[in-house]
Amino acid sequence: MLTRRELLIGATVIGATTLAQPVTPALAGASQPSTPVKFEVPKGACDSHTHIFGDQARFPLAASRVYTPERASIPEMRRLHKVLHTERVVIVTPSIYGTDNSCSLDAIKQLGPGARGVAVIGEKTPNSALDDMYRRGMRAIRINLETAGQSDPELARRSFQAAVERVKNTKWHVQLYTRLSVIEAIKEQVAAAAVPVVFDHFGGAQAALGVGQPGFGTLLNLVKTGKAYVKVSAPYRSSTQAPDYPDVAPLAKALVAANPERVLWGTDWPHPQQIAGRAVSDVTPLYQIDDGRVFNLFAEWVPDAAQRKTILVENSAKLFGY
Repeated sequence: MLTRRELLIGATVIGATTLAQPVTPALAGASQPSTPVKFEVPKGACDSHTHIFGDQARFPLAASRVYTPERASIPEMRRLHKVLHTERVVIVTPSIYGTDNSCSLDAIKQLGPGARGVAVIGEKTPNSALDDMYRRGMRAIRINLETAGQSDPELARRSFQAAVERVKNTKWHVQLYTRLSVIEAIKEQVAAAAVPVVFDHFGGAQAALGVGQPGFGTLLNLVKTGKAYVKVSAPYRSSTQAPDYPDVAPLAKALVAANPERVLWGTDWPHPQQIAGRAVSDVTPLYQIDDGRVFNLFAEWVPDAAQRKTILVENSAKLFGY
């Protein structure tokens, strides 16, 4: 496990035990939607949470990563968003790259004016690097506690405060991938933060536990009071009831009802997964998610077209500077 000194501001990455024999997974490639979108997607809609997994010859993986995903390319992402009728995208640097944002920056450049990014940084990342990344489309730094299974409240407080201090005099914001118990522990710091704060993937809420689960009320209050944004993204990370995740709907509707101006939507494409017991060097297959079907669920969670525009267009435009 990492010591506190080794914790990255942007992502927590830990080593994994290597198996004696490599495992050969059944690979299927990055998923593409098979269900047409059945509602009118507003012009300027943004997929606020995606990743690119590039050619390892150009973009080497961090030795401290906890998984090795299949490749997911820019042409595949373009096909995805053509089917979804979304025009803007946010590329989030995944933990597999540590603090190297080269792959995400390359994707932003190739995708053009409709692309923005979320970077991963460390204590030694200079301010000049932040300035350069901002000019190239980065708009936030990410604290990724969940991928490494980190839930220590004190570690979260220190990491969050360090991130806020780094960007408090800039136009950047802070994004966290964590669980509700951690959000509960840092709620006062989030409420007092001098920069916008965004929580990934329903704040780590577990759909089976419902809206009354510990910590969800705190997340709702932060959203209601405008102190935090939340992404209604990757329902498969909150629920096992595929493909329509009916138990996620009450969570999504509660968050939208609390404050639609603090809700974002994203696919989490290409849907990386970790498999317990697999050697870190073994290529792990991507989840096969029908993003067209899941996007139609969003329209059910948010039946009002004006609110959908707020979430898909206006909120992301404000946060990411479109």
